[in-house]
Amino acid sequence: MNQRQYSVVPTEAELAAIGRDLRFHRCHNLTPAKLSLLQIVDYNEKGFIAPLSVFEPEEIGSIRTYFDDLLERVIQSGGDSYSISSAHLKYGPVWDILTEPRIVSLVADLLGSNVVAWGSHFFCKMPFDEKEVAWHQDASYWPLSPSKAVTVWLAIDDADRENACVQFVAGSHHQGHLTYRPSSPEEHNVLNQSIDNPHDFGEIVLNELQAGQVSIHSDLLLHGSQANRSSRRRCGLTLRYCSADVRAELGWNEKGVQVLGSDPSGHWHNNPRPVE
Repeated sequence: MNQRQYSVVPTEAELAAIGRDLRFHRCHNLTPAKLSLLQIVDYNEKGFIAPLSVFEPEEIGSIRTYFDDLLERVIQSGGDSYSISSAHLKYGPVWDILTEPRIVSLVADLLGSNVVAWGSHFFCKMPFDEKEVAWHQDASYWPLSPSKAVTVWLAIDDADRENACVQFVAGSHHQGHLTYRPSSPEEHNVLNQSIDNPHDFGEIVLNELQAGQVSIHSDLLLHGSQANRSSRRRCGLTLRYCSADVRAELGWNEKGVQVLGSDPSGHWHNNPRPVE
């Protein structure tokens, strides 16, 4: 696959031209296989589910060792701790995590029997890292419609208040697509957007996770993280999934991996596991 076929960071003009349906689509699953009915309610009402235990300590230890080596190689080649994006298209072990049945089965309870995975991005805050991830909605950046997508946030390291864990604004996904402003260089923001006054949209909740645990949140949920002023690293791997009936513009369907069921329309590419 030629990875240059898709727009890496869509412009506002490109996104506006798509005419996306950015309304929250409730989950109506009354017989979930892995999640509880209470967790389904939490997703619908709060916009997220956490914590969920997936990997045993020795498993996440192996994943961490792999990431440590990968990060070293990326930095040596001129990248940084935030630049490892669409990693499932380049690195076999990341493809393995993205397609892990224990994760896919959780996502399927929310999205249905036909699920596509399309994104993977390491967000690694090094010790004393001054960069923040400003308050934002994932859907703002994605040329996807309708809004039936979720992010799984896998803790590679323990993530807590001290080392700048993710924070969610519970219930904010019911507000639709929120107005954002461009971030200024002085804000030391990893992203290029920021939504002000998050307290106006709901209660702020810390997403504290132990290494090997995950959270799942709606693409419309307002969230962000502060600077890591601790001496501990905080690395997470974001994994992106959507229902197969979601349409991806600007070539983003080329990033897909069919992780469950089928894609009757053939819209999504189904990338094989990379050799590396």
